Amino acid sequence: MSKSKGISNPGIRRLPRYYRFLGELKKQGVERISSRELSALMNLTASQIRQDLNCFGGFGQQGYGYNVSGLYSEIGRILGADKSRGTIIIGAGNLGRAIAAHINFDTRGCRLIGVFDADRQLCGTLAGKTVIRHTDELEVFCNENKPEIAVLCIPKANTQEIADRLVSLGLKAFWNFSHYDLSIDHEDIAVENVHLGDSLLTLTYAAERLGTE
Repeated sequence: MSKSKGISNPGIRRLPRYYRFLGELKKQGVERISSRELSALMNLTASQIRQDLNCFGGFGQQGYGYNVSGLYSEIGRILGADKSRGTIIIGAGNLGRAIAAHINFDTRGCRLIGVFDADRQLCGTLAGKTVIRHTDELEVFCNENKPEIAVLCIPKANTQEIADRLVSLGLKAFWNFSHYDLSIDHEDIAVENVHLGDSLLTLTYAAERLGTE
């Protein structure tokens, strides 16, 4: 039985990292691992790992540790990686096409079913293996295919209008690269905002600290 109600946001954000490391261990044929061994791999404390995982249920056995395959599957279930949620990309510029071509949606609980752009010159060409459609087709496509997730790779100025359309069409989850805060207008949707520039500045901050030591 899941006990996820009390888990902290940082703990939730560590789950994909657990999933990734456990997936690598599973590929290597590792059958079980202790919290101490996992902590050494992930640069976390063993107590932090036990605390995080205990929020979702008792996965480990004292004296045995964690069954790698079982824990990997359970975390995948918690994350929704065992689902196949219809996903569309809005914006087929360089970023949108790169995401379509290089993100393995199928292993992350998603299924890429459509890519859209307002530029008619792009329509009919491919983004990865998916044919790009015009955004005028969104209503018909969404009514027929019922996507659940949208990836927004569009300018900030266009985001509110597109988001309003998609919410009205039933989409409730957004992977948002647009730098527009969707939660301002829509409190009842799930949003993961991705600011690549902010991530780079975090890195330059760390590099600056290293340079001053």
